[in-house]
Amino acid sequence: MSERVLLHVGTPKTGTSYLQDVLFRNRVKLLASGITYPAERFDAHFLAALDLMKMPWGGLQAEAIGAWDELAAAVRKAPGTSIISHEILATASRSQVKRALESVGYGAGTEVHVILSVRDLVRQIPAEWQENVKHRAGLSYQDFLKRIQDPERASRIGSWFWGVQEIPDILNRWGHDLPPDHVHLVTVPPPGAPDLLWKRFSTAFGLDGLDLDLEAERVNPSLGVPEIALIRRINRRANKDLHPPDYRPLVRELLAHQTLSRRTSSPRLALPPDVHPWVQQLSESWVAEIRRRGYDVVGELDDLIGGPAVAASDYADPDRPAERQVADAAVDAIKALLLDNARLRREEERLHGELHEAHLALERSYLRPTYRLREKVVRRLERSLAGKGVLKVYRAARGRSSLSA
Repeated sequence: MSERVLLHVGTPKTGTSYLQDVLFRNRVKLLASGITYPAERFDAHFLAALDLMKMPWGGLQAEAIGAWDELAAAVRKAPGTSIISHEILATASRSQVKRALESVGYGAGTEVHVILSVRDLVRQIPAEWQENVKHRAGLSYQDFLKRIQDPERASRIGSWFWGVQEIPDILNRWGHDLPPDHVHLVTVPPPGAPDLLWKRFSTAFGLDGLDLDLEAERVNPSLGVPEIALIRRINRRANKDLHPPDYRPLVRELLAHQTLSRRTSSPRLALPPDVHPWVQQLSESWVAEIRRRGYDVVGELDDLIGGPAVAASDYADPDRPAERQVADAAVDAIKALLLDNARLRREEERLHGELHEAHLALERSYLRPTYRLREKVVRRLERSLAGKGVLKVYRAARGRSSLSA
């Protein structure tokens, strides 16, 4: 049984994709240092989280059945320290948290720690709307802001947002039965310090001093205002025709992540200036509450306050983007789709060529005298019971299961 389990439960848009990529690719090195990251595939912990919380996710819930029990069993078998990490775990209910903790050994001698990576709402709110759009949503930014400011949280979007972003509530659910020093907050530093977040993660997860490969293969990059406006328009126009299995590779990956995210000169998505005071007041109340509870903080709690409001003159509204900028982004998107289509055409031509060569080779083999002679013998043997017996013995000796000799 693991001596120590680290449960990293969120929040989204706090460098989680990068962290999980590093942990997955360095599994062997981590294991040599007594740290287990149990995963045979990169999305193993995501599927386990879906299973734990019985969440529908575009049909993946069927694939996820039993994934949490399998992950928990691997953790219980592993010696030393084990790590589980996925950001959607932030939404788990009290009963689901209880099941998760008990299944990894809490109460049976295993030391369990909960880690929550957190970022200021000034950046999280725009990032969450962008993630909604990259998952097929056509909701405007203004409507999104209204829904998350609804005190009743009646909408699905508002409920999900606060489920993964309301830090004190997440800590209530996940840290309720744990001592405060077993609950760790990793704060995302302000922009401009890319290496500092990894140092904080490394401290929280006990990875200091390990020689790990930190080159990211899977990241979740952000888009500029015209680029996310373009994706939203595609969603509104094409969602009925573009099936979910096609959306992720074509829109989310090819267009958003591999193409439009590279347009770094576009105006960046920001919190509207008139929403900033409400966000800052809420963030200050959270910081005060976290200080009072006495959790272990890796980083600076003041990082949760967020930066100053963007000037009204500098604010780029994604609901009313500069059309020329959107058109430029659309040209890059069309170019990417054309190049990918050309690649697929070349691959199709190559496969057609290989298939044609295979047909020719098969036809040549049929014309050989030895083949025709064997075919004649087989047909003659199949006309009699004794002949069929001979063929049966022959095929058994050859180890064949086909009807041909």
